[in-house]
Parts: sequence; C-alpha cells; structure tokens
Amino acid sequence: MAVAGTFPRAELEAFDAARSVAIRSGEAHAFTRVWLVVVRDRVYVRSWNDKPSGWYRAFLADPSGTARLGRQEWHVRATPAAGARIRKAVTAALSTKYDSKAEQKWAVGFAEPGREATTLELIPARRQG
Repeated sequence: MAVAGTFPRAELEAFDAARSVAIRSGEAHAFTRVWLVVVRDRVYVRSWNDKPSGWYRAFLADPSGTARLGRQEWHVRATPAAGARIRKAVTAALSTKYDSKAEQKWAVGFAEPGREATTLELIPARRQG
C-alpha cells in the first residue's frame, strides 16, 4: 500500500527501471523526455537547462501534469525537491543510474548547483473534474 503522496510499489519499480520518462505540464505543453531517479521511494526529475519556455518553468507555472512510460500515464504534480540533502541524494542517484561512458558527461553536469536547484519531485495527483 502506498503512502499518501507516493506511487504504489509496482509503479515505483517501473519508474526506477525506466531510462527516461515523458512529462508535460498542463495539457498544452508538449511531452519532453527526461531522466528520472527514484530516491527514498519518491520520483525525481531534473532539468539540464532552465529555459523560459522549457518543461521545468512550465511545471513551476502549472505544477499539474502528466508522466508517461510506454502506454501508461499518470496524472502528477511537480513540487520542488525538499532541501539540499535530497537534491544531493538525487545527484548521487543520477550518477549511479546513468553510469555509461556516454551518460557520465551528463550525469556529472547534473551535479552543478544551478541544475541541482531544478530538481522536482513527481507526486501522483487526481485529475479534477
């Protein structure tokens, strides 16, 4: 049984096994594929570049959205990661999960303070209406 605000175990395992997830804020924003990690039974994503028109800013403006793995979709809310300790744990998890030679350049880049600051937690949400 999942704790309120977290995904059920089977869904956490699916997120953990995935190499990327497609996310979008609201209904109008396009889906964007991003890396993800599961840390302490919670799902986190991080933006590589903080563009004004990018997915990170879209979630700050409208935290409700959708996460898609294959054919399965979840309604989510994105919330900034709660503190430096969890952001550092996400950095470590990104480095561990994305450990190929080709991925390490990006994983190391995700440790930069400006990028760490863009860490969002995806929380399951119920659709209104």
